[in-house]
Amino acid sequence: MAVGMNLFLVPNKIAAGGVSGAATIIYYVFNVPVGIVMLAMNVPLYIIGIWRLGFSFALNSLFGTIALSLAVDLTAPHLPVPTDNLLLASIYGGVLNGIGLGIVFRNKSTTGGTALAAAILRSYTGLNIGQLLFMVDAVVVAAAGLVFKSWELAMYAMITIFIISKVIDVVQEGFTYAKGFIIITNNPQAVGEEIMKQLDRGATVWNAQGMYTGADRYVLLSVVHRSEVTKLKDIIYRADPRAFVITADVHEVIGEGFKQITVQQK
Repeated sequence: MAVGMNLFLVPNKIAAGGVSGAATIIYYVFNVPVGIVMLAMNVPLYIIGIWRLGFSFALNSLFGTIALSLAVDLTAPHLPVPTDNLLLASIYGGVLNGIGLGIVFRNKSTTGGTALAAAILRSYTGLNIGQLLFMVDAVVVAAAGLVFKSWELAMYAMITIFIISKVIDVVQEGFTYAKGFIIITNNPQAVGEEIMKQLDRGATVWNAQGMYTGADRYVLLSVVHRSEVTKLKDIIYRADPRAFVITADVHEVIGEGFKQITVQQK
C-alpha cells in the first residue's frame, strides 16, 4: 500500500478516499508528511473505537495502522515517480493498494482508518459497513476536488477506489479459475456417470420439483476447470438435450481435484 501511494497516488494528487486520501489533501495544503497525518488521524478514531466498540476490536487494527504510516513516510524519499499520467497512476495505484488491503483483510486485520470510522458510525447510525465506507470515501473525494480545484482528480480518485475494491475481492477470493454448473435434468444418472467417466469430476444430485408443472426433477451440481466447460456442456446435452443448465464463476474451490487445505494437528 505504501509503495502504491508513494509511486502513483500522492505525487499525482489522487486522494482515493479514507484516511490516506484525507492525508494526501493535508500534505498538499500544510506540507505535513502523509504517514504522520494518517497516524494522527487514527488516534482519535482509536480512542472512540475503544469506547464504542471495545478494546479488542481496535487493537486488531493497531499494528497495521502503525506499520502503514511508518512505511509511507520511510519509503517516500526513496521511490521515484514513474508517471504523471493520471489514468495510469489511478490504475496502478489502485492495483497496488488493493493487493495490500486484500492481504491485510485476508489475514483478518485492518489498517484502521476508513474501516474503523465506518464501524464507529455504524454503532451510531445502524447503517451497513458498505454504505458507510462509500459515504466516507465520497466525502474525501469531494473535498479533494474542492481543495485541488479539479473535478478531474476527483473522478480519477473514484476510478482508483473502484479498482481497489475489485482487487481486494480477487486477493481474498482468488481469480475466477473454475465454473460451477447447476444442471436441472430428468436423466441425472446418465449425466452424472458421464461427468465422472469423461472428466473425472464429481457431481452431487438432489431431488427437486418444478413449480410450474409440479413434476419431479433432479438437480446436479458439478464444478470443473474453465478448460473443461465446453466438454461438460457436450456431455450434458448428449445425455439430456432438454436439460436446463446454469453456469457461474467460481473463485475458490476446496476439496478433491482442486485446492487442498492442510489442517495442523495440535
